[in-house]
Amino acid sequence: MKKNDLKRQIAEAITACQEKKAEEITVLELEKGSGAFTDYFVVCSGTNPRQIQAISDEVEEHLEKSGMRPTHVEGYKQAEWVLLDYVDFVVHVFSEKSRRFYDLERLWKSAKRLEPSDLPRVRSRRPTQRNARKRA
Repeated sequence: MKKNDLKRQIAEAITACQEKKAEEITVLELEKGSGAFTDYFVVCSGTNPRQIQAISDEVEEHLEKSGMRPTHVEGYKQAEWVLLDYVDFVVHVFSEKSRRFYDLERLWKSAKRLEPSDLPRVRSRRPTQRNARKRA
């Protein structure tokens, strides 16, 4: 997959996280020689199980519109750490407690951190209130 396409898909996942008010969104670009099974991690937190599931659902919904489905989903029912595996990147949605405990950013400290602003801009698919009123 082309790097620009991949970054656009990651930006789409980040937009979905932001729409559900995910906290502390971080993107880690993993080094080729690090033994990593993927190229990028998108890591974020939710404040409660419902929000964690909502963030996960929104990511799946956004990426499904682009024709992408996760190859594997782990932890959805428990909603402490939901993992959405898209092969070239993995989205991790943590509870605050689990994020502190597993501390992926420390485990993968050699990874390059990217800011959401480093990725291509993705326009929100949800109508704004102003546009929604016009349609009504």
